[in-house]
Amino acid sequence: MFWKFAGYFREKSGGSKVRAVIQKTNNSTVSVNGEIIGRINTGLVVLLGIKRGDSEEDARYLLDKIIHLRIFNDSQDKMNLSLMDVKGEILLISQFTLYGDARKGRRPSFTEAEVPELAGPLFDYCINYLHNKGIKVETGVFGGDMLVGINNDGPCTILLDTEKIF
Repeated sequence: MFWKFAGYFREKSGGSKVRAVIQKTNNSTVSVNGEIIGRINTGLVVLLGIKRGDSEEDARYLLDKIIHLRIFNDSQDKMNLSLMDVKGEILLISQFTLYGDARKGRRPSFTEAEVPELAGPLFDYCINYLHNKGIKVETGVFGGDMLVGINNDGPCTILLDTEKIF
């Protein structure tokens, strides 16, 4: 029932919403063709899915939520500090498969994912937005075949989207 309601809300709200999987890390890398092209230490790996119709406003909302999530430990070992508080880094990876729909059959459909010609510039906007916030950002190759090495600290994995389903 909830998912039917969520689908109804998506149709009524215009349906454009950025989605992310966030993992807290002590160190992570991204490689292309066996060569490491991005590396971070303490921070977050953000797997970012861009849906058809997403805007810079959607991206800003989600990115601000991510950088202010209080998921890093304070001096009492409580999750009470944000990425900004710990001066952490972000490994930002574009991942259209976050909009894979496997409800029917066994092969996911990716029709909700934004086309590369529109998703690429929005992904670049996200990189620049985070840089402008003073955050060190590393990334892979947009649309490329990448190997992402994530050392998930905790483990701590958070799902977010601007539609507020997660």
